[in-house]
Amino acid sequence: MSSSLISKSEAEARLAPPGASPVGAAGMAALPRWARILSWLGAGWIAWEFGYYEQFKLTGDEGSVHLFTILSDWLGTPGGEKPFRLFVGSQEIIAAVLVLLPWTRVPGAALSFMTMAGAIFFHLASPLGVDPYGDGGVLFTEAVITLFVAAAILVLHRSEWRGWIRLVHARIAPWRRE
Repeated sequence: MSSSLISKSEAEARLAPPGASPVGAAGMAALPRWARILSWLGAGWIAWEFGYYEQFKLTGDEGSVHLFTILSDWLGTPGGEKPFRLFVGSQEIIAAVLVLLPWTRVPGAALSFMTMAGAIFFHLASPLGVDPYGDGGVLFTEAVITLFVAAAILVLHRSEWRGWIRLVHARIAPWRRE
């Protein structure tokens, strides 16, 4: 190991400087009871929402294939429907698992937020539109709700952001000293 790398204990010490809020489960415990309840309800909504739609994305349901075919053709990658659909499905599974675990709730909510922001963008900017299934825009409405729920979780856990940024920084660039 190079002498420029820092030890794990040094990296962990950087995560919790004096006065900093704890990360993960400790950060969850630091929230008031009402915020913990809202956080759990939001995490449950996101996990249920993503989990429900995985049955369509991962099994190649006709509606899901049609939707991702429109997107892949619009993006100029005809025939790219399956990898695109499976990538989004995998991303949603990862986000659902992360957001359910208290110690990874912040990155899970961030991934959920980015996923839904992408979904909303593609609904608005591509030929999909807000009502691709002719059901009154249920899919689009649920994407917007999930985006706001993820944002609410991020706001509730805003004191943990600095710790998560420090953690990622320590893992990505352990040779850098502050």
